[in-house]
Amino acid sequence: MSFGNSSQQEMMNEINVTPLVDVMLVLLVVFIVTAPLLSQSLQVKLPKTVSVAGRMDTKQQVLIIDAQGKISLENTSLGDEALARQLAESAAKKDSFELHIHADEAVPYGRVAQIMAIAQHAGVSKLSFMTIAGH
Repeated sequence: MSFGNSSQQEMMNEINVTPLVDVMLVLLVVFIVTAPLLSQSLQVKLPKTVSVAGRMDTKQQVLIIDAQGKISLENTSLGDEALARQLAESAAKKDSFELHIHADEAVPYGRVAQIMAIAQHAGVSKLSFMTIAGH
C-alpha cells in the first residue's frame, strides 16, 4: 500500500512566492501614487506684521474695532499712529496694563492682526478678545 508519490510530497514542501510578490508590487504602486498627495498643503497668504518682544503690564483699556476697521480707544477715535502713541504711553505709565479688544465679526483678520502688531510694538503684552457668549 502506497500512500503517495515521493515527487508529489516534494512539491508540497515548497513555498509559492509568486502571490506574495504580486501583492508587494501592488502595494508599492499604491504607495508611489499616494505619497505625493500626502505632502500637498493649502497656500495661505498671511498678513505681515512687525514682531517685537513685549513686556508684562495690566490696567484695563477698551479698544473697539468697527466693521469698517476704524478704531477707538476708550471711546476716542484714533488712527494707527495715534493708537501706537497712546498705547505706548499707557503701557509705560502703568505697572500693570491690559488691552481688551472688541472687534466686530465683520472685521477682516488682517486688520485685527495689524492692530495686534501695533499693540505689541507699543509694549502691550496682555490682550483680551471680548466676545458674546452664545447658547
